Amino acid sequence: MEQQKDYSTSILVNKTLEEVFNDINHVSGWWQGEIKGDTEKLGDEFTYQMGEVHFSRQKVIESLPGKKVVWLVTDSEISFVSDQKEWVDTKIVFEISPEGDKTRLTFTHQGLVPAIECYGSCSGAWQSLIEKSLFSYILTGKGVEVF
Repeated sequence: MEQQKDYSTSILVNKTLEEVFNDINHVSGWWQGEIKGDTEKLGDEFTYQMGEVHFSRQKVIESLPGKKVVWLVTDSEISFVSDQKEWVDTKIVFEISPEGDKTRLTFTHQGLVPAIECYGSCSGAWQSLIEKSLFSYILTGKGVEVF
């Protein structure tokens, strides 16, 4: 049986590893919606709310400056799918690596696989958030509206 692949995308930016790491951790700068709580260090917990459509609670479970950030989704309510808790116990991973004189950011939502109901909508949202809003935030200090 073929294993389902987690959703992943990457961007290449002309910024340092440390700058990219710091920008990822300033979640309210690029993830549209309401962010409550701390998002910058190991053990921090925060919530994300986008109207009545999506709520999730994340905990920073790995934070390696200039290299990696991992969030564990500890709670989730996604209004447009049957199992509103689909994201619970999934991991949101940001891996940072040098590539020539640039920095590659690889984003993976472990557990967001084609077999789950929100895959199409959620992967499309992540693609816009990472490739447009976070990309813009890293380069200019300002995220862009994608929803």
